[in-house]
Amino acid sequence: MEPPTKIVPVGEIFALRWAVLRTGLPRETAVYPEDAQEGTFHVAAYDDAGTVAGCVTFFPEPFPRETVFPGETVFPGEAAAPAYRFRGMASAPEVRGQGYGAAVLRAGLAEAAVRGARLAWCNGRTSARGFYEHQGFNATGEEFEIAPIGPHHVFVTKLG
Repeated sequence: MEPPTKIVPVGEIFALRWAVLRTGLPRETAVYPEDAQEGTFHVAAYDDAGTVAGCVTFFPEPFPRETVFPGETVFPGEAAAPAYRFRGMASAPEVRGQGYGAAVLRAGLAEAAVRGARLAWCNGRTSARGFYEHQGFNATGEEFEIAPIGPHHVFVTKLG
């Protein structure tokens, strides 16, 4: 059974985002400029005790066509389509591998589609490539570094 999810205020997911994605870094490093952007929404997944165990943040942002290799076609005719980007996806360590990340991602993709997005994308950690591909995403462009986090790829999927 998939964990229950809902759209929540950023305050409900912030502690998990900071603890998992910015371990050892100052709290303010987990505040994203997009948190206050119009159209942004946050998804939480809950464990059996009602604790937030998974989270992700989605916001409107065009797909960065420059990440695609010259001549590479991601989705013909759709590189300029309405898009949502997501970031800050995390699962609590004690529930990793139990579907919490997939649950918040699927809920966020569904909500982005309802809001008119035709593409969804992220700068995802290279170490999570298998997860993204399993969820229907394609890696585009070359690997790049986000300091101090590590190597990333741009991942993109078509919605609807």
